Amino acid sequence: MNTHSPNIRPVIRQLDDAAINRIAAGEVVERPASAVKELVENAIDAGARRVSVDIADGGKTLIRVTDDGCGMSGEELPLALSRHATSKIDGSDLLDINSFGFRGEALPSLGAVGRLVIQSRAQGEEGAEISVSGGQIGAVKPAALNGGTVVSLRDLFYATPARLKFLRTDRAEMQAISDVLKRLSMAEPSVGFTLRDVSDGKDRVTFRADPCTGDLFDALRGRLGQVMGAEFTDNALSVDAEREGFRLTGLAALPTYSRGSSVAQYLFVNGRPVQDKLLVGALRGAYADFLSRDRHPAAALFVDCDPHLVDVNVHPAKSEVRFREPGLVRGLIVSSLRHALAEAGHRASTTVAGATLGAMRPEAPGAPRVYQMDRPSQGALGMAYRAQAPQPGYAPEPAYAPAPREDGFAEFSGGWSGRVEVPDTSEPTAPEAPRPEGLPLGAARGQVHENYIIAQTSDGIVIVDQHAAHERLVYEKLKRQMAERGVPAQALLIPDIVEFSDSDLTRLLSVAEDLSRMGLSIEPFGGGAVAVRETPAILGEVDSKALLRDILDELSDYGQSQLVQEKIEAILSRVACHGSIRSGRRMRGEEMNALLREMEATPHSGQCNHGRPTYVELKLSDIERLFGRT
Repeated sequence: MNTHSPNIRPVIRQLDDAAINRIAAGEVVERPASAVKELVENAIDAGARRVSVDIADGGKTLIRVTDDGCGMSGEELPLALSRHATSKIDGSDLLDINSFGFRGEALPSLGAVGRLVIQSRAQGEEGAEISVSGGQIGAVKPAALNGGTVVSLRDLFYATPARLKFLRTDRAEMQAISDVLKRLSMAEPSVGFTLRDVSDGKDRVTFRADPCTGDLFDALRGRLGQVMGAEFTDNALSVDAEREGFRLTGLAALPTYSRGSSVAQYLFVNGRPVQDKLLVGALRGAYADFLSRDRHPAAALFVDCDPHLVDVNVHPAKSEVRFREPGLVRGLIVSSLRHALAEAGHRASTTVAGATLGAMRPEAPGAPRVYQMDRPSQGALGMAYRAQAPQPGYAPEPAYAPAPREDGFAEFSGGWSGRVEVPDTSEPTAPEAPRPEGLPLGAARGQVHENYIIAQTSDGIVIVDQHAAHERLVYEKLKRQMAERGVPAQALLIPDIVEFSDSDLTRLLSVAEDLSRMGLSIEPFGGGAVAVRETPAILGEVDSKALLRDILDELSDYGQSQLVQEKIEAILSRVACHGSIRSGRRMRGEEMNALLREMEATPHSGQCNHGRPTYVELKLSDIERLFGRT
């Protein structure tokens, strides 16, 4: 890297302000979405109640942010464009951060790589305007403005044209800007946000979130409904837990409302949107028992704590944080989410029923339903009912009388034979089936294809996958037994000796007691070695060195390790799968009802071990719509 001649000593120089600002802009302003984030955060810090963002050409030619905040006076505008000048902190305590911005780098960085114009008016002051282009600051001029601030950024990266080559298409940049604004709108439900695309002289609103009122959960639920959709809030569980100075609030979706990627995961620390691997890993760990690896949970979670317990000054874009007690935060997220999911019981997401109804409609949307006749009037219906009513003393013969066959099935007089069981009247009458009233999963009415149980509820029907349902029930029973009796350990005839560095050895021995409860017994063996005395019996033959290395990786990333427990639970899941009711087994009525009652009493029974739903509930109104009866 050093291209200087060995005979020439390099000279230390002080860079000019323009170069310094362009270097800072490379860290703070990566793309138009970064500029929008910085400007909108400034508006929120200024106490704005409404923020409007206008974008042209994906933010490459215009970014304009208008707010109704406190504004700035004409004397403050030049200072706002100076490096490290801010009204958010006084510099005495860099951990006591209670605002979005605090570095004082955004405005001078934007002015160094684009054409920036700031118009602002504080209460009781005259409106003022200042412009900066390529780092050259102009004079303060009067401006006509009612109040608040308008920041216009044109020709982003014109001063550093090489950066323009790394930008994506206008559509991709606009999508990134929309995602930034959505995250900030979730953090501030009481603030209204509007995003407009003004490219080519058009004025198209692409995102709008009106201010939400009410208490914490009402406002948050309302804002999440605007941003993530009503389907998410309808199928999400409220989370509110606190532990040792950390509080977790938000909404987490049911496992059956999962996504194919992590696009529906929104995480916040003290109201700041972050993308932190510790929080993402904790969210993934909380759902590890309910989702397959190719599915991702949907959630919006807020971690609040004393600012001194978290450092937000670890990344120029402030997208990462560092907790003083990372293990405590991870444990709070995992335990709180699992508790909320357990309280949900057998509940499954409503989208399962919606997908089922969609699969039952093969016709193209909007296609004319030529097979459906016009509905008769109520008077015509009444006359038809009276005409078809049976006369007193009249007992009609069944139109399709089933003829019993030797194989136990029935053959109808019309020539069609079906797999309908004919009861043997010579045997005692079967016990009366339970009434569906008051039973969430209803009463069993039959079994089709030897795999699906049809149950009737008070206002619809439920279709249960008997194998998936019983698999979850067996799995939960195995986990309870393991928790009550402990994990059986298998003593090694010859202990495995594994070498580690001193730091890794210290970290590993700090969790030796926790590992011992999971059946993995280790102890120091002198120097940097540990001796593995026992391993969990259910894991069979174990590669001790690889297992301990993986545990150390988890300890390094998250502060604690759930690897052994996850491996044991994965085996229990396979055991439950092989030991549950198999597809193709015919069940008696009392067996089917017993399965339904156990599902109602067992947490997480709404989905199998792989995250698929165990039952589908169809309301009577939905069924009537399928047949055009509404």
